[in-house]
Amino acid sequence: MEVLFTLLAYRYERGSMLITSNLPFSKWEMIFKDPMTTAAAIDRLVHHSVVLELNVPSYRAEQAMKRKNKDK
Repeated sequence: MEVLFTLLAYRYERGSMLITSNLPFSKWEMIFKDPMTTAAAIDRLVHHSVVLELNVPSYRAEQAMKRKNKDK
């Protein structure tokens, strides 16, 4: 958590960053534990950004299921 927040704070308004997550922002308190840190991290990410929300199945999950079914 601390390393991720430090990275976000360092990169804030210095350059581009791409972050992917399976969690919506509303669940990010599971990562940061502290509501203030969570809000600050999200604020740094969404300021001057484009948020793409893709509602598609996870490629990695599909591949893992295929491997699991193949091994049976």
